[in-house]
Amino acid sequence: MRVHKLTIAAMALAAGLSLTACQNDDDGTDRGAAPPAASAASSTGGSGSTGSDQQGGTDADGKSPAGTGGGDGTTATGSSGGSGGSVENGKAAKCRTDELEITAIDATVGGDDRGTVAVDLKNGGGRDCSLAGHAGVDLKTDSGTLSAERTGEPAPSVVLKDGERITFGITYPINDSGGSGVRITGLVVTPPDETKSVTLDWPGGATLPVTDGSGTPVQVGPLGSAGQGG
Repeated sequence: MRVHKLTIAAMALAAGLSLTACQNDDDGTDRGAAPPAASAASSTGGSGSTGSDQQGGTDADGKSPAGTGGGDGTTATGSSGGSGGSVENGKAAKCRTDELEITAIDATVGGDDRGTVAVDLKNGGGRDCSLAGHAGVDLKTDSGTLSAERTGEPAPSVVLKDGERITFGITYPINDSGGSGVRITGLVVTPPDETKSVTLDWPGGATLPVTDGSGTPVQVGPLGSAGQGG
């Protein structure tokens, strides 16, 4: 009977040790698996966070992460774009022929040995516009077209506000030869940097003296000039 009790006790002790060993083995497995799982989560989370920042994502509170590349880049681009637009808007476009009211009057002063015609360019386009250089001037005559020469003076660049005007002068030799001369039938004006012309009545002397090319030429002065090409 004593032997039987000892045998049962030994079996119970062995079963208890076996159960304890199994529980220790389970705990060991859980602790050993935890670090790799944590490392994987950290690696995945970092990659996702970087991608979210670059894409302008949000954090757990629903707010955009501070210092994201996307946010800063957008702000810088917007600022630069605004500045560029401001500079462009500050530049006046050139005056087009159709925006200018062009007129011409006789401006010859008594006693001058040369005649003068003043050509007026008025901005009627409803916006500021710019002019730079010399206007083109041609005289229509009964002997063909005669192009005016430039005086050689510096040509300014000007901005005309809507309604403002600027004048330049055309000088030409007066026909005092007593002959019929070359009859002028019209004035053709082309604004600076334009190709479209306007034809006007010639308001000056009716004729030019006939020369062999060695006489006084017809000349056009720069913008802002009137009389004697200056």
